[in-house]
Amino acid sequence: MSKSKNLILGVFDNEEKVLSAVKNIRESGVSIEEVFSPYPIHGIDPLLGYKMSRLPIAAFLFGLAGLSFAVWMQVYMMGFDWPLIVGGKPYLAFPSFVPVSFELTVLIASLGMVGTFLVVSGLKPSLNIEVLDLRITDDKIVMAIDSSKVNIEEVTALLKSNGAIEVNNKEI
Repeated sequence: MSKSKNLILGVFDNEEKVLSAVKNIRESGVSIEEVFSPYPIHGIDPLLGYKMSRLPIAAFLFGLAGLSFAVWMQVYMMGFDWPLIVGGKPYLAFPSFVPVSFELTVLIASLGMVGTFLVVSGLKPSLNIEVLDLRITDDKIVMAIDSSKVNIEEVTALLKSNGAIEVNNKEI
């Protein structure tokens, strides 16, 4: 049994119009599903009510894990497993650990963030996404509103009055 959803799509050609439209439509009590854009629109996240991402926390934890692993690996190798005196330095010359520690910190943090993002977003190779409007990938901005929760005529008029150049209904 497939779940289909009917959406009202407001197509905009200007990001300033979208920002004011999101503010006005949310103030009127209409819930916006999503706004699709070919580029980031600065300042739209707070207007849509999105919370700050927790990805920086994951990045810090992965970086800490990478740093811990790098230091442990070097201490074990240079201090216990195969101690060598290189250039007259002692076995555990911590200043020489800095480059390897930095590189492993960055590597583990970046790979961990990519993996976390893919898991949290539900992205996988077999994912088929239906594009609501092909112009989203080119030059238009589309606001999607679930039509089962609102009066279609009122929302259509609201979108038009807030600068939408086109309003469509689509079932996905």
